Amino acid sequence: MKISNIYSLNINTKLDLPLFTTPISAGFPSPAESHVDRKIDLNQELIKNPAATFFVRVEGDSMLEAGILSGDVLVVDRSIQAKDGKIIVAVVNGEFTVKKIKKINNKYFLVPENKKYSRTEITKEMEFSIWGVVLHAIHSF
Repeated sequence: MKISNIYSLNINTKLDLPLFTTPISAGFPSPAESHVDRKIDLNQELIKNPAATFFVRVEGDSMLEAGILSGDVLVVDRSIQAKDGKIIVAVVNGEFTVKKIKKINNKYFLVPENKKYSRTEITKEMEFSIWGVVLHAIHSF
């Protein structure tokens, strides 16, 4: 999965949208109150550290099983430490990529979440840097 665009964060914008506090059933419908309890600002909900946050749009299908689809916008935080099992944005030999970082037998790998692709060992010979940890994926249906 590659990065097609990188976007900076504009924290000066604010858009309060209605938040329905009554849970919505994903199974069988149930009677529910349909009233708005408060407003929600997605900047506050999705962004914990504005100075270290950016957005990327992704292309490809290597992270399908993680729920990341081609065309999704990812919320990425550079202030969070990339640990084993986290989904990260990395630069490998000059190319941006989105993968899960995994430690196996004291070696680190970039692991896709699609069985069609194989993992890549991170070696000293490759140019490698971590740009941030993916916190959210925003996609349309």
